[in-house]
Amino acid sequence: MASCCSLSFTVVSSKPKRPSSSPTSSSFQLPFTSHLPISKSSSIYSNHTLLQTQCKKIPSPNGPTFLVVGSVKKQEPLRVMISGAPASGKGTQCELITKKYDLVHIAAGDLLRAEIAADTENGRRAKEYMDKGQLVPDEIVVMMVKERLMRPDSQEKGWLLDGYPRSLSQAVALKEFGVQPDLFILLEVPEETLVDRVVGRRLDPVTGKIYHLKYSPPETEEIAARLTQRFDDTEEKVKLRLHTHHQNVESVLSMYKDITVQVDGSVSKEEVFAQIDGALTQLLEARKIWNRNVIECRKNQ
Repeated sequence: MASCCSLSFTVVSSKPKRPSSSPTSSSFQLPFTSHLPISKSSSIYSNHTLLQTQCKKIPSPNGPTFLVVGSVKKQEPLRVMISGAPASGKGTQCELITKKYDLVHIAAGDLLRAEIAADTENGRRAKEYMDKGQLVPDEIVVMMVKERLMRPDSQEKGWLLDGYPRSLSQAVALKEFGVQPDLFILLEVPEETLVDRVVGRRLDPVTGKIYHLKYSPPETEEIAARLTQRFDDTEEKVKLRLHTHHQNVESVLSMYKDITVQVDGSVSKEEVFAQIDGALTQLLEARKIWNRNVIECRKNQ
C-alpha cells in the first residue's frame, strides 16, 4: 500500500478573528492539510514544539482586547522513526536521511550490541538472557533506547530511530518515557518484491559486502564463487518474517497513525529518498511558517 508523499500546508492569517465572547485563552492554530495520513493531532502540534505557542487574549487597560504572545521556543531538531520490512531498503534510506539532516542514527540491535560490548548495566542484564537463548525483555531494550535518545547529541541534533518500536508494548513504553516522534516513516514494498530481494541476497565473507544476484551482482567471478547466503534468506523463512513484521507494524501504527508517512519503497533508492526528503522538508517548512505567524502575532498585539 503506497501513497503519494506530497504535503501541503495552508498558511493562516496573522490576525486571527476576535470572537465576540469575553476574552479567553485560545490556541493560534495552523490549518494542516495533507495527502498523507497526518493530522493536527500530530507531534508537530505537541507541547514539546514551537508550534504550540499560544496567543492569549486579555483585556486592555484602555478597553479593547489585544493579543499577547507566549514565549516562542527555539525550533527543535527533528525526531523521526522509520519502519520497513526486511529488504525494504530501510538501511539505505537511513544513511541518506542522516547524511542530509545530520540526525543521530539509532538502531536497537546496534545499541544492544554496543551496550554488551561496553559492559554497561543494561548490557550485562541483556547478556544474561541472550546467553540462555532467551529474548531480551522489552523493558531492558526500551531503557537502552530511551537513554540513548536522551544523550546530548540526540537532543541537540535530533534523531532517527531505526526499526523501533517493533510492538505496541514498546511504543507505549517509549511514550510513557516522553519519547514522541515528529514523523513516522513507513516503507511500503509489495511482498513479492521483498521476497525477490531477500532470496537473491548474497554476502561476501571476505569484505562483508552485500550483493544481489539480479540487482547488484558481484564484480568478478572470483567474488561470485565465494558468496554465501544467509540461512534464513529463503522464500519460506522470509515469508514468515514478513508475516511477523506486518502484524507488529499494524499495532505500532495505531500509536502513530496521525504522523505516519507511507512511502513507496518499490522504486529506486533516489525516488524513495525524494519522497522522504519531501515530507521532512515540508515538516520543517511548517515549523517556519508557524514561527513567522507567531512573530506576526506579536507585532500585532
